[in-house]
Amino acid sequence: MPRDNNYQGIEAVRYARVSSDEQEKEGFSIPAQQKLLRGYAAENGIRVVKEFIDVETAKKPGRPGFDEMVKFLGQQGRVGDRGNRCRTVLVEKTDRLYRNLRDYVTIDELDVNVHFVKEGVVLSPDSHSSEKFMHGIKVLMAKQYVENLSEEVKEGMREKAEQGIWPSKAPLGYVNAPGPDGKKIIVVDAATAEIVKRMFEGYATGNYSLEEIGRLAIQEGLVLKREGNLRSVNPVHLEAAAVLR
Repeated sequence: MPRDNNYQGIEAVRYARVSSDEQEKEGFSIPAQQKLLRGYAAENGIRVVKEFIDVETAKKPGRPGFDEMVKFLGQQGRVGDRGNRCRTVLVEKTDRLYRNLRDYVTIDELDVNVHFVKEGVVLSPDSHSSEKFMHGIKVLMAKQYVENLSEEVKEGMREKAEQGIWPSKAPLGYVNAPGPDGKKIIVVDAATAEIVKRMFEGYATGNYSLEEIGRLAIQEGLVLKREGNLRSVNPVHLEAAAVLR
């Protein structure tokens, strides 16, 4: 996108997102997005006042960095308000910002300017209806992509199960291993099996809550491996729930 003197001196936030560690390895890394947005801001004289980052899926509404950005922009007034400051978002492209309709509507209702740098598009409250229509199609395409990907993953797991192959990561207390015929199976994990066994036995007594069982397991040396649980408010509770469900 060429330099635009109309952007000189405006304040903006920068948003970058990857959906998983796998995407980090495939070239969608946060540093790559930051470099692109940093260069664009410098070229157009835009001053970045805040940066927000997410490392998780955009399929479902609500992401920590995204939510913080929405809150920050909501406190800045609206485009055209006297004394407003930051009313601009810099992002690599549409599917980095959102892949669901609710987040799309959330950004739209903020009445902010969004620069989709790699796509060469600037969407504002004053954009022509045809531009907004085309952008809406991009959002729907992004949404369809993740839904189709989810369907393909489920189908692949179902096919593996039908072939007698363990279709995913081994549950706590087990580890993935190759079977005699080369197919992936799960076997007891000697390092955690006894702890997990005691979790079941303790919960079966009815004397402990899920949270208490989880905490006792952690004290015995159980390691939380589930990435999502590490970011949750009560990871121990959820770990116990995952094992005992």
